[in-house]
Amino acid sequence: MRHGKKINHLGRKTAHRKSMLANMACSLIEHKRINTTVAKAKALKVFVEPLVTKSKVDTTHNRRLVFSKLRQKEAVAELFRDVAPKVGDRPGGYTRVIKLGNRLGDNADMALIELVDYNETYNLSKTEKKKSTRRAGRKKSTDATPNAPKAEGKTEEKSSENKEDKKEE
Repeated sequence: MRHGKKINHLGRKTAHRKSMLANMACSLIEHKRINTTVAKAKALKVFVEPLVTKSKVDTTHNRRLVFSKLRQKEAVAELFRDVAPKVGDRPGGYTRVIKLGNRLGDNADMALIELVDYNETYNLSKTEKKKSTRRAGRKKSTDATPNAPKAEGKTEEKSSENKEDKKEE
């Protein structure tokens, strides 16, 4: 059972875990993507996304809250100056975790964690938006209306001829 286990402790004591996550978050903000293990990447995602949300509103209070977690002035400045304007319209989900396979030395699951808006390969496909079309297409109303009365008139003539033929027999 996992009673009271809300966070992954990563096999470290509290102070070591907080320092490691702060350093990894600063590296992520500086380099926009880092390679790490899957467990650390998932823990870092939970750690850094609230900080990015706080950076959207540039106030002294928010800067102090973020600085208390990151502990590096340069990382806080870059987060508020560069990252926040780029993710300002996004409602959440600022990071992406991509699994890479296993590490050669100890066979640990490796992952790449990156800031979503800084990946050019994924963002190019979104900018070139193709117009969506339906398979059936639309029927043109101009073609259907003139043909409809003619077709009905012909069917009425045929049906009246058939009725007359039946009466004669």
